[in-house]
Parts: sequence; structure tokens; C-alpha cells
Amino acid sequence: MKSLKIAALLLSTMLIAPLQAASSKTVRLSSDFTYPPFNYKDATGKPVGFDIEIADALCEQAALNCEWVTLAWDGLIPGLLSRKSDVIMASMRITEERKKRVLFTDKYYQTPASFVAAKDATFNIDKAGLKGKVIGVQVGTIHDNYVTDVYGDVAEIKRYTGQDQVYIDLENGRLDAAFANSDQLVLAFLEKQAGANFALKGKLVTDKAYVGEGTALALRKQDKKLAEQFNTAIAEIRANGTYDKIAAKYFSFDIYGQ
Repeated sequence: MKSLKIAALLLSTMLIAPLQAASSKTVRLSSDFTYPPFNYKDATGKPVGFDIEIADALCEQAALNCEWVTLAWDGLIPGLLSRKSDVIMASMRITEERKKRVLFTDKYYQTPASFVAAKDATFNIDKAGLKGKVIGVQVGTIHDNYVTDVYGDVAEIKRYTGQDQVYIDLENGRLDAAFANSDQLVLAFLEKQAGANFALKGKLVTDKAYVGEGTALALRKQDKKLAEQFNTAIAEIRANGTYDKIAAKYFSFDIYGQ
């Protein structure tokens, strides 16, 4: 009888162990951390920003054990597909081109894009006005795609690995204009001392062919179950007030969008 109890105990342990291992698997979230106030690192090297807090809330809501991985922006999708990470959480917009390679969750925010230039700049944001001008963008982004397609034949496109580098060159006069997420331009540049002499220029760009259908987490296409866990968590933190509480720390407007 004792041997039967021991055998039963061992069998129970064997059945529970795999479940515990599965539930404790670490989900690796990747970002380039060059995009304040959405994702960047503080003076100690700790990931901070809106994306980071939303990710933490989603992982907690979904009972997932998550950790961060640093990858260059243009290495985020290759890194995901080669299993250097499991999820991209880096303010990546949903676009048709990216959908061919990755599986997106539901959006967690949605904003337009815009040009920024010196307040006293006299050129218009059109082909005639930008002819011969130098435009700065982060390489491999939808912003890069847009200015390349629309203005690449008349302007010089200067590409950077991080958005923060764009701002440095814009402030120092090495760029005539820059193009990026409009809200990020305002929050990370125009509201800072470095951007005091600059302003948004031209009309907001809302073309879904470029700015996409919102900003979401990206996963490998086969990881549908994990994507659904994040989708459920997004809906839950929207419903229980967690999302709004986090957003209010960073924005004075509705970052979630329509």
C-alpha cells in the first residue's frame, strides 16, 4: 500500500511539474529603447516609459513572467523571427507589409505622424518646398518609408538608428526637417528645451498605408495563443482603469485614439 502511495505521489509530481514549467516560462519583450516617452532607459539603464509600463501591466494581468531584451530597431523583426525575443513591444505600428512577417495583437494606441522644423522655416511641406532639403528619420520605420516614397526624389533623406539622434542633428542645424510620430515629436522634443525653436509643420499624416492601423505588440505568426493572452489583457486593463491611469502619467490627450 505504501509503495502505491509513493507511486501515486511521483505520478502526480510528474504531471504537475510540466505545467509549472510552462507557466513559469519567461516571455522576452524586445525594444530599441530610443523612443521617449514611450520606451527608453533611465540613468541607471532601467527600461522606462509608456510602452514599458503598459507591458508590465499586460504581463501582470496575463500572469506572464516577462523580461526585456535590447535590439536595434531594424533588428527587432529579424530578432523576433530568429527567437532572440518572443514579443516586440516598441511602439511598432500595424502595417500591411509587417503583417506579412509577424502577428500583431490588438492596438494599444494610435496616433498620426508629422513633420517638424524650425518655427521660422519658410518652406512648405510639399515637393516644391522640400526640394533640396535634408529630412531626418529613424531607419526602417514607417516614417522612413513615407518620406522615401513621397519625397525621396527631391529631398535628401538622412537615416538614424535612434530617434534621439534625429533630434540632436535637428537642433544642431544638420537637418532642415524631421518626420516621426506627432505625439512623440511633441512630448520628446518640442516640449523640451532643445525643441523650443521648433514646431510641427504641414498637415498630419494619417494615411493607413504608412501610419498603419494603430500600434501593437508583434509576435511570431505561430504564437497565436500568446497573442490572445495579450489581447485579453489589453481589453482587461482598458476596462479596469489601469490603462487610463498609466496613460495619464504621460499624456494630456487620448493616446488610445479612435
